[in-house]
Amino acid sequence: MTRRQDAVAYEELRTIADAFTEDERARTVLAPRRRAPDAATNSNTVSGGTFREPVVQAGTFNGGVHTYYGSPQHPGLPPVAEWPRLDAADPIAFGVRRTRRIGDEPPLPPYVARDGDAVLKERVRTAAETGGLVLVTGEPLSGKSRTAWAGMLTNLPGTTRVLAPAIGTDLRGLPAVLRGRGGERCVIWLDDLEGHLGEHGLSPALLADLVGLRVPVIATMSDEAYDAHRFGGQARARVLAGVDPVELSSDWTEPELLRLEAGYGDARLHDAGTWCDGARVTEYLAVAPELWDEWWRARRLNAHPHGHLLVRAAIDFARCGTDDVPIPLAVLRKACALYEQEGARAAGESFEDALEWVTAIRHGVAGMLVPGEAPDTWRVHSSLFSEAETRPGTPPVPLGLWLLAGEAMREAPPYLGAVLATAENALVREAGEDPEVALLLGHLHEATGQAEDAEKWYRRSADAGNVEAAGIVGRALAARGETAEAIPYLERAAEAGYTDARGHLVTVLVDRAVFWLDRSAEDGSPTAADYARRLRESVSLPPDNVIVEHFQRRLQEALDTSPDNVKE
Repeated sequence: MTRRQDAVAYEELRTIADAFTEDERARTVLAPRRRAPDAATNSNTVSGGTFREPVVQAGTFNGGVHTYYGSPQHPGLPPVAEWPRLDAADPIAFGVRRTRRIGDEPPLPPYVARDGDAVLKERVRTAAETGGLVLVTGEPLSGKSRTAWAGMLTNLPGTTRVLAPAIGTDLRGLPAVLRGRGGERCVIWLDDLEGHLGEHGLSPALLADLVGLRVPVIATMSDEAYDAHRFGGQARARVLAGVDPVELSSDWTEPELLRLEAGYGDARLHDAGTWCDGARVTEYLAVAPELWDEWWRARRLNAHPHGHLLVRAAIDFARCGTDDVPIPLAVLRKACALYEQEGARAAGESFEDALEWVTAIRHGVAGMLVPGEAPDTWRVHSSLFSEAETRPGTPPVPLGLWLLAGEAMREAPPYLGAVLATAENALVREAGEDPEVALLLGHLHEATGQAEDAEKWYRRSADAGNVEAAGIVGRALAARGETAEAIPYLERAAEAGYTDARGHLVTVLVDRAVFWLDRSAEDGSPTAADYARRLRESVSLPPDNVIVEHFQRRLQEALDTSPDNVKE
């Protein structure tokens, strides 16, 4: 009956009975005859230390020997009065993972209820009355510690004293400590329980004592650790026998995600709901500060400066509106050239070493770069992207990277539109002061087929002094026949060395000259008609670096030698 009602107690009784049987069996073995020893006087003393084991000095022992002495002392466990109260304990100090914290945010975001909380509540309350082990298991970063802590905090009195021993602490003296607790209610917190199992830790005998004292044990284990210790005949497996764990998953259910939305008053929960991958909310919250800190420190010359730069480029691609789109590795590598200062530091680390570092799996769940479905495509872990978006002082995205993002998304119009919308939102206020920004917005509008808006931005850039934009505006005006307005823009670009603008300027000037020579010929000038013919023939000549000067000279000659003093 004892075996059915309390398996742990049964195992302990069986162990004691087996030990007693061995002693009794030893008593029946006849000792060999020996020559009687000379009389001797034994004088035993113990000094200069602490008594830990019985000391016996004798001549000969016959039969089994039983020694009875008080329980040994196991130092290192403080008295219950020194244990912190549950309502004053710091969960982060007790193993709950920290999340990112900006400004005056509390150390942890509000707890979001999990689907298994109702079962956990029942088991914690039962253990508080009768003692016993309550275990929460799950995948890495599934929220085991936070959930177990919340279950303990909400279902036990705040005045409960809590002990959280370090891994490897000798717990054999715990029952003696608890017997001196007076009227205090107590709970034992064993995060990562596998580190507390064993002969000197939470053994079947100790668990039985805690049940007898009606002291609950709240513990967590990873799924892998639970499977490794649960099955088998060793004592560690007997501790877990009969304990039905509350299981957590990293993938949140729809009801859990709905409860997450209710907590959006906290920016961290809002970001988790917005950016977490595959509803892996707790993974996101736990990994975010760890990945960011590791990435940020890697910028040092003796760390991983090239890896840092590669992740920086991936972060900035995501900030361009492509956060959920994997980027080809070749494009990421090309983007690194846009960061002059970081690129100089990165020269000491090979690209291959950098890629190995940024893709290595952290915390058993993810790397800084996450592989895409297509070969050699990567995107940054969403926690790094969101951290960059919300952290004050994050450097702006290089203008050239916006263009790279647009080129990379050219075959995916919805994402190309997202790049444009993100750029407008981020850069419009700067476009009035920076002609390079206006030029960029012109390129992105042109790439999305918005020619009218593109020309508006190009003209704003050209009017602010950008010669590349001046050439673009001049060509557009010339194509519509607005040659008089086109000439000043084309001349500025041509003078700056843009060969294409020079060729267009030649065509515009020739067309303009022929137009006015034709008007003069209509007025009766034979010389004007002759020069108009010769200019038309000259248009077929291939332009070169001096073609503009050539035609300007020919035009000026035509005007100077005209007997009719051709106007305009």
